[in-house]
Amino acid sequence: MPNGTTQAQYLYSKNFTKTLKQNQTPGWEIYQTKSAMGLDMYLSKKTYVQNWSHMTPDKRHSVTVKCGGVDVPHIKPERVSYIEEQIHSWRKANQIHRWFVENVQGGMDNCEEYFVSRDNLRDLLHECRQVIAKPDYSSEILPTVEGCFFGSTDYDEFYFQDIEETAEMLEKVLEEEPENQCDFYYRSSW
Repeated sequence: MPNGTTQAQYLYSKNFTKTLKQNQTPGWEIYQTKSAMGLDMYLSKKTYVQNWSHMTPDKRHSVTVKCGGVDVPHIKPERVSYIEEQIHSWRKANQIHRWFVENVQGGMDNCEEYFVSRDNLRDLLHECRQVIAKPDYSSEILPTVEGCFFGSTDYDEFYFQDIEETAEMLEKVLEEEPENQCDFYYRSSW
């Protein structure tokens, strides 16, 4: 570590940095988020909430947006047609990104937003479960992909962590989100 350095960053893996702070016990680590540039991925849910004059009161939605406990005046609840929620985000989980490109995006890797069916989510969950059950076949089931700032292509602890987190998230989403009440979308950027 150079003299006068209060904080030194060392490459921990191709995805993470390890920061050792001066005057701390050697080996004490702070794990920072994966490096600044790279593949960011998002799964979102959109729920249609537009009210129509023919709707009965029990079918109408009520939307309120507040900031500091006060209604936000420039958002008109009667004009809100969708509520969008971020369900999950990944950072450099290129094996998951590759799956979406090949199975949802028709091979187009262009940072656009794509509709994801519940069947797509079930299929991805099935493949994640296969990797968890048969880790020696990971490269055949959910292979990694190289790309500019896409992160590691190793089948290491971070690869399997992304797979396990994705499986847990998908199980929860498919169990909790009602059929035919919302739509799912995937997008990525780098």
